[in-house]
Amino acid sequence: MLFNLIKTLHIISVISWMAGLLYLPRIFVYHANPKILKETSQTFKIMEKRLYHFIMIPAAIITWFTGLIMIHFIGFDLWLNIKICFVIILSIFHLYFGRCRKAFEEERNTNSAK
Repeated sequence: MLFNLIKTLHIISVISWMAGLLYLPRIFVYHANPKILKETSQTFKIMEKRLYHFIMIPAAIITWFTGLIMIHFIGFDLWLNIKICFVIILSIFHLYFGRCRKAFEEERNTNSAK
């Protein structure tokens, strides 16, 4: 029963984290457009900050935490090594997107909309 609850929470948090990892770069593309107004830029900054801090970070933490708890329950196997490698890569992307978000916030973005 406890394992199923943890697994459910893990699945929900993974989906939330992945949605954020896919949506945040899309906001960056719109935000990088040099023709947008100052008010629109401010709106994008708010959207990026809220998505990153209120959805992506908690979802990533819950994903890692519940994943480690499930490892305790089911043990370590070969497929788990592969999965952990992918989660580490996604965590690196997460941190990279955080740096990009900070650059937009500080008005020092160098990436184009393409």
